[in-house]
Amino acid sequence: MSNPLDTDAGSELFSSYEAELKLVQADLNQKLDQISELSGEPRKSAIRLAERTLDEANELIGQMRIEKQNIPSATRSKVNQRFRNFESDIDGQKRKLKTLSDDRKALFGNRYSDNPDADQQLEQRQQLLSGTDRLDRSSQRLRESQRIANETEGIGRDTLADLQLQRETIQHTRMNLLESEGYVDKSVKTLRGMA
Repeated sequence: MSNPLDTDAGSELFSSYEAELKLVQADLNQKLDQISELSGEPRKSAIRLAERTLDEANELIGQMRIEKQNIPSATRSKVNQRFRNFESDIDGQKRKLKTLSDDRKALFGNRYSDNPDADQQLEQRQQLLSGTDRLDRSSQRLRESQRIANETEGIGRDTLADLQLQRETIQHTRMNLLESEGYVDKSVKTLRGMA
């Protein structure tokens, strides 16, 4: 039985996103299953990979959300149900990843404990705090750069609007000048005829 979406306008792209999302979800499930068997650095690395895959799935969900608006309303209810199922699945995978990444013993191995007196643990915590501070500062610089870029874009947009107005003014002035030149030519001819 063929998919009813294949015959409707605007549904091909949605179907391709849907197929791609299924592959990404399968990949994410596989990565989540592997995480539970790992600990220490390999676990952290696997979590980062799973987070990237989850980001990719969220991007596809966003694209599907946009594309489903192009699907005729007659078949949109079926699409909406499948879309909600995908969103629910992604939310479940997100919760599972959060649970796996919050497991401190598996993440840090047996060396982690709540005893701050140990020099090595204290040093590791200080390194983590230092890294977090650097990350916060970098994030702040990135936000500031984004703000400046948005301001620059606004200034550019305003400049283009001003240039458009100036262009229209120049064109209007040119038309008036040509019209005036025509009147001057008529006046000269009339004066010559009178002379």
